[in-house]
Amino acid sequence: MAETLSAPRVVAADETATLAIETRDLAKTYGRITALAGLTMTVPRGEIFGFLGPNGAGKTTAVKLLVGLTHPTSGEGWVLGAPIGDRLARRRIGYLPELFRYQDWLSAREVLELHCELAGIPKNERKREVEEALETVGLASRADDRVATFSKGMQQRLGLGVAMLGQPDLIFLDEPTSALDPVGRHDIREIIRGLKARGTTVFLNSHLLSEVELVCDRVAVIDRGRVIALGTIPDLLGETGAVRLRVTGLSPSAEILFHRFGSVEIHDDWYTVRGIDPDAVPDLVAEIVRVGGRVHTVEPRQQTLEERFLQLLGGAT
Repeated sequence: MAETLSAPRVVAADETATLAIETRDLAKTYGRITALAGLTMTVPRGEIFGFLGPNGAGKTTAVKLLVGLTHPTSGEGWVLGAPIGDRLARRRIGYLPELFRYQDWLSAREVLELHCELAGIPKNERKREVEEALETVGLASRADDRVATFSKGMQQRLGLGVAMLGQPDLIFLDEPTSALDPVGRHDIREIIRGLKARGTTVFLNSHLLSEVELVCDRVAVIDRGRVIALGTIPDLLGETGAVRLRVTGLSPSAEILFHRFGSVEIHDDWYTVRGIDPDAVPDLVAEIVRVGGRVHTVEPRQQTLEERFLQLLGGAT
């Protein structure tokens, strides 16, 4: 099937300076299979951007299009101010794919040196680049050990080091913490924050929503190849308050009082009231006591990104 691309678009200078990524109705099909359908979004420069979606939503296809590993069937996109696939722009991109493998017989240092050569980094800068990457990802003490002796988590650290070579303006990270323990995930979060501090844009594709919630400035949720929600974490979670209470001694007929304060979920003695005004919580507690209930616990509660994610996908079906 022939691939069709729309005509190039002239990008304004101020737009080039502020956007790392822009896509408009970007799509990719393989015969009758639609891998990505009409992806439209923008990612400002210097941002940590989370890219979320269920399996098969088109996340990996989108990343492959943005880094120039495949071509769109329709739509258009720009990365670092240039059309996707532009060779000069690609030299300013770092990429850690979800599935990668380095030669078992090479040491970590040799892997990094090889990728310096492949990236065209000047010879007089390679040693510094390699040493800095090893130190940053915590592999300096294992620099001369063979990849065959590395755990999956250590190989993931090495892959992150490869993606950082040459100090790229934009780094795509596909599941960078999936094989790491809690200490390793913390370390990677600090590395990502360090990248942002030096002005690097980080595009983070992860299924670990708690990690995304901790580190990302903005998040896009995609389903069936389209963005169904985009914004900061507070934007996505909304301003609606919630409170969780453990209450005993209520008759089933008395439970109706909760509905005057918001939507209610009940699990044994635990009542979660969503949409309640924080100033109304004392009134709710007073009502429970008035009708004979005993309040053991009152916990302010905010919706998690995982809960919101599942809610969005439920609304998209």
